[in-house]
Amino acid sequence: MPAVNSGASPEELDKAKQKVKDQGGKITNEFTLIKGFTAEFPEDKVGALETNEHLTVEADSEVKTQ
Repeated sequence: MPAVNSGASPEELDKAKQKVKDQGGKITNEFTLIKGFTAEFPEDKVGALETNEHLTVEADSEVKTQ
């Protein structure tokens, strides 16, 4: 799941989503309470996103509070 840095501008969020699409990914969910989105993305292209200072890239996983 790419997540966008909280200090990122709306333009940077749009650029991040466009980069996902340009690299063959598909935006699957967009969040409004936090700056972020989830995407299906080819594993061999993840490196292209990890170099963006405004993105945090994490693989899908189960999250628990306790």
